[in-house]
Amino acid sequence: MIEERIRATVRDVPDFPKPGIVFKDITPVLLDAALCREISAYLKEYYSTRQIDLVLGVESRGFFFGLRLANDLNVPFAPVRKKGKLPASTIGVKYDLEYGEAEIEMHDDVVKPRMKVLIHDDLLATGGTAEAAAKLVEMQGGEVVGFDFLVELGFLNGREILSPYCQNIHNLAAWK
Repeated sequence: MIEERIRATVRDVPDFPKPGIVFKDITPVLLDAALCREISAYLKEYYSTRQIDLVLGVESRGFFFGLRLANDLNVPFAPVRKKGKLPASTIGVKYDLEYGEAEIEMHDDVVKPRMKVLIHDDLLATGGTAEAAAKLVEMQGGEVVGFDFLVELGFLNGREILSPYCQNIHNLAAWK
């Protein structure tokens, strides 16, 4: 089962990025080409019957499978990046992290009114980054039709912050 393979492959890194946090590192997943192909095939099948006009990948680990999923679904892919990383005109949202504040941006011409957008990232923790991406979608008149994560840390209750935007919150592997 794909969840078991992902859970067995993700590496725990204690005290990163600060003491007391156990970081879930997906690098070992990326080093396993067969597992990456399996993840991509699973995502393609899971989303193939859903109406999606655009996949947003959240910097930077959301780019790995987000771009592949967009290509497999034959829809555009757009990056959501940290402030100051995109070259053209952008819109941005500030949000709180467990250990500070951040701001993400996307180009202001990416989402068209009524576009159905899937937001993809590697990990759902407290939900702040994904919520900020959802705000960017709504600022441009788009509709969030799903959130997709490789890993979810359910004990941090990130779903609660995302559910007002969309009930379709999907993960491939979860830690309760």
